[in-house]
Amino acid sequence: MHRAEEAAELRVVVVDDEALMRSGLRMILGAAPDIDVIATCDGPSALATVTRHDPDIVLLDIQMPGTDGLTVLAQLRRLPAPPIVAMLTAFASDDFVHTALQQGAAGYLLKDTDPEQLVREVQALASGGRPLDTRIAPAVIDGFLAHGSGKQHAARAVAALSSREREVLTPLGRGLTNTEIARYLHLAPSTVKDHISALITKLGCTNRVQAAVLAERAGLLGPAEDDA
Repeated sequence: MHRAEEAAELRVVVVDDEALMRSGLRMILGAAPDIDVIATCDGPSALATVTRHDPDIVLLDIQMPGTDGLTVLAQLRRLPAPPIVAMLTAFASDDFVHTALQQGAAGYLLKDTDPEQLVREVQALASGGRPLDTRIAPAVIDGFLAHGSGKQHAARAVAALSSREREVLTPLGRGLTNTEIARYLHLAPSTVKDHISALITKLGCTNRVQAAVLAERAGLLGPAEDDA
């Protein structure tokens, strides 16, 4: 149980690689009487920080060195009692938006959101809202409308991969890191890296986020298996 059920304040963790942004968000959100920014951190320390502090809400950047936001999102979603996670980023890429929402993000906000509006969006998250910046809403709608034809394209692209590449693509699509994929498939991390490089090229993608979107559209992402 998160502590917001016992107290008036919403407990928030901010995950961003820029210290100045973390400080600014702490100041903006902390000015609200019902929000307590209990911790801030970068991507690599996000899982440990969230596990230690048990927040109600996590505001998560996407493009971060070391561990990117989509990987962190997947890690947090696998927790026994995951917090509410909303992306707060400067990037409005269709691929980022679609993948984040598909992986369980409760909202997608841009960093230049008005401070007062940002406070309202965080408060809305706590009451079950799913805030979506109005500037990216059309892209989300277009993505869902195109999803049917996208499935056929994705299925054809994935069918051209080797069986091993498809085995690697599935956990990649679920947000696992190279190390986690290597452990899951009993492969060397360097081998996993080579397979990912090859499959990204074969799929016509430029990064693993786009490959993850194709994996989802091709139907590779069933329920995640429990850890052994």
